[in-house]
Amino acid sequence: MALIILRCVFMVVAVGIGSYLVTLSLDSPGPGYLPWVAFLGTTSLAGGVIAADVFIPRKQIDIISGVYFGLLVGVLLTYVFTLALQPLLATVGVEARTATQLVLGMVLCYTCISFLLQTKDDFRFIIPYVEFSKEIKGLRPYVLDTSVVIDGRIADLVETNVLDNQLVMPRFVLTELQGIADSGDKLRRARGRRGLDVLNRLRNNEHVDFKIYDRELPEMEGQPVDMKLVLLAKHLEGKVVTGDYNLNKVARLHNVSVINLNDIANSLKPVYLPGETFAVRVVKAGEELGQGVGYLDDGTMIVVEGGRDHIGKEVRISVTSVLQTSAGRMIFGRYLSGDATSGAAGAVGAGRGTA
Repeated sequence: MALIILRCVFMVVAVGIGSYLVTLSLDSPGPGYLPWVAFLGTTSLAGGVIAADVFIPRKQIDIISGVYFGLLVGVLLTYVFTLALQPLLATVGVEARTATQLVLGMVLCYTCISFLLQTKDDFRFIIPYVEFSKEIKGLRPYVLDTSVVIDGRIADLVETNVLDNQLVMPRFVLTELQGIADSGDKLRRARGRRGLDVLNRLRNNEHVDFKIYDRELPEMEGQPVDMKLVLLAKHLEGKVVTGDYNLNKVARLHNVSVINLNDIANSLKPVYLPGETFAVRVVKAGEELGQGVGYLDDGTMIVVEGGRDHIGKEVRISVTSVLQTSAGRMIFGRYLSGDATSGAAGAVGAGRGTA
């Protein structure tokens, strides 16, 4: 409602200015159509500004602020340089003096705007420039690793609306991903292309605050990609999102928080308590005598005591213990004689009880 009122007031002001220009044109000698050109030109310009405002709903505050403060600093520097050059400019004509000021102002304004736009992410404590390093839609931005993009689960996780933080894709990670997509190895090429598809999926999601970070910090010079990720996350005061075990360790050594998608996946797996029963298909023999091994749909490994003789069959087991390791979760169970169908019904009941 406030925007509608603002636009209506803006149009009224534009009509008023157009009418004023009409009166000025009537008082001055010129063609008879000049007043109408002035009026229609002013109202058309106002309509174009409103149309641009309507059709570009998402404004980039960092770009707008960069242009604004760049112009402000450029004009100020132009004034200072003009005062400093006053003794030299006093010896030339008015036209040359005006031309010198215009050229100086043009160069300084462009330089200041370009400098601010290229370094906007490095300013954190200078008011009002602190807005440039705001952590949008969350407390801390998430810096994405190559492995987590190729994995693809980050897109599914974001679409559940669990994560509200800004997702940051560094340019050097994107370059590495493009190199993988152009690899001569068929498998690597397929993985790289899948990663690029995931990035496009994140970028086209209007509910995701996705940003490509183009700049490299001076301390990143000559560092490997993993170390660059850690340094960037520390600079942005964010978290590294990865599925790489080694990067996880390196980040923690540098006191950088890490979100490991494998840990998230393990934490969301169903919990089975000792004594619960469910059905599982035994697919191979275990390491110990009489053991069989099966897997749940989520990949959880099931070690079945007494299941070696039932390879290829679905059996009912009773959970004896659960072991959580860095590689995942393992469930140990004991084979129960009887119909596996009734065990599946018991598993459904246990799942409901867990929920």
